[in-house]
Amino acid sequence: MTSKKQLKARIRARMAKTGESYTTARTHVVGRAETHSDTGWRFVGGRHPSSAAITAVLVNQGAVVSEPLVFLAGGGIGAGYILWEFKHDHSRHVTLGFRNQWQYHDRWMGKTLGRLGVPYEEHRTAGIRSAGDRLAAELDAGRPCVILPDRYHLGYWRLPASLDGHGGGPVVAYRRDESGVYLDDRGQAPIRIPRERLDAARARVGSYRNVTHVLGEAKLDEAALAGAAREGLRDCAAHLSAASDSFSLPAWRKWARLLVDTRNAKAWPKVFADGRGLAGALLSVWEGAEPVGMDGGNLRELFADSLDEAALLLAEPGLAGLAGRFREIHALWHELAEAALPADVPEFARIRELTAAIKESVMADGSAGGDEAAAAGRLLWQARAAANDSLAATDTAALFAGLSARVGAIYEAETAAIARLAALIR
Repeated sequence: MTSKKQLKARIRARMAKTGESYTTARTHVVGRAETHSDTGWRFVGGRHPSSAAITAVLVNQGAVVSEPLVFLAGGGIGAGYILWEFKHDHSRHVTLGFRNQWQYHDRWMGKTLGRLGVPYEEHRTAGIRSAGDRLAAELDAGRPCVILPDRYHLGYWRLPASLDGHGGGPVVAYRRDESGVYLDDRGQAPIRIPRERLDAARARVGSYRNVTHVLGEAKLDEAALAGAAREGLRDCAAHLSAASDSFSLPAWRKWARLLVDTRNAKAWPKVFADGRGLAGALLSVWEGAEPVGMDGGNLRELFADSLDEAALLLAEPGLAGLAGRFREIHALWHELAEAALPADVPEFARIRELTAAIKESVMADGSAGGDEAAAAGRLLWQARAAANDSLAATDTAALFAGLSARVGAIYEAETAAIARLAALIR
């Protein structure tokens, strides 16, 4: 009989090898997981923090709705690229935006809930104590809340102090006790955070300080879901047909050019001329594009599932054909991630293993896996530092050229696919 420890090791190994999410890797290893709950709260999992949080609340209210349809109601996929350079520790990090309006949490929440016909209240309480009291009152009244805390201050992702204030994704606060709050972050077990720590995490990032969304009950019948799907598809096509090279598909074209440009100050040959922070940047590409990362990856497979559901709701078989194309595009993103952080490089293989170990621990065990995740976190950041040192003298020309070609191919593929989508939903 396979022990729990052996099972966890097999799931983690698959996650590290394939870049898959915990749920997908576990399904491949042992089949579909049973549903877990905590004092009446049902854990339904999920792939992307924003769409998973809304879905979890609605399902626990008794609604019949899937995460792919919630994701589609919000406009589906997006595009965005930013290369950050941090002077305090000489690190470099790549932020990839894969959700529609990925940079605007409140706007995305508002339009998604509006299209679904879900009534909601949005609260922004300036003071830390008053924000905590407001959350406590909502939970005591039996109203779970979608909140947006800073991941470093939450603690369970085991991030270093250098990432203090870098933000995070939405989670659901669903109950509390005298000194702590219980969170659902797409896993299968409760995550208990001491109230003082959660209060600090919610107040850390100024642009969404203490934001709280309290969802009312909605009547999500087939007509409502079909309307939300249609609006989301039109939004997606319009958004990704825009000319912006920061928040639409031309962002991929810009990134492809910056990977090989030798003159632009933000071009990779310029930024990484000193070799510093290269491993961290490559890891952020892998972690951003693959579902094993904290934010759910490139989301093209989730969008494909959305298109399959919309094809039935809207009686438009062409959307199902387009779903197949987006699964192929998901594979292109996977190949890019593999090229950025190949598993046959021992230092990278170790980083992948430790990243998967933390994700698996959070998803499977919640707070109960804290000690194990903490140990993996310490090793991960040691391994990242060592990899940055070892790559400092690497000849990057061939690496950057290969990545540029892959990003360019993704740009062409997604541009053509979105043009097909726009033609289908006129």
